[in-house]
Amino acid sequence: MITALGVSFGKDGDERALNIEKLRYHKIIIMTDADVDGSHIRTLILTFFFRYMKDLVDNGYIYIAQPPLYQVKRGQQMRYCWTEAQRDVAVRELGGDKESSVGIQRYKGLGEMNAEQLWETTMNPESRTLKQVSIESAVEADLLFSMLMGDEVPPRRDFIEKNSRYAKIDI
Repeated sequence: MITALGVSFGKDGDERALNIEKLRYHKIIIMTDADVDGSHIRTLILTFFFRYMKDLVDNGYIYIAQPPLYQVKRGQQMRYCWTEAQRDVAVRELGGDKESSVGIQRYKGLGEMNAEQLWETTMNPESRTLKQVSIESAVEADLLFSMLMGDEVPPRRDFIEKNSRYAKIDI
């Protein structure tokens, strides 16, 4: 029997079976960078859980941590922002619409935060934001994961071209 993440594998001779009764943790948190690379890594991890540990998803045990994209600061006043819209509001409130009067730090990765910032924004149960992963349609999710992670390039390219306007690309 193998145990990983507090999940036991192997029951009744089936080495690939997930034994959810032996689950030690009821929150598995995926914490990746807030940028496009982090989104890609998150998709890979979610694909693994969907394909090999779907019961964890179905039972609501998988969560995604939401690290901030920005820190907007002026003097002693500081705000974390998770979206461009929040950043714009913080700039207006702290700098009176003058972006040059505030300091804006763009976090490209979790490694750019110091330990206190990472704890405060992403890890502290009292202040963090988590999104619980759920599946509305298993059939649609299966088709999407198969298309995104599959061997056929044309369907993936079509999907990216149709949905690229929703992507936030770090350049």
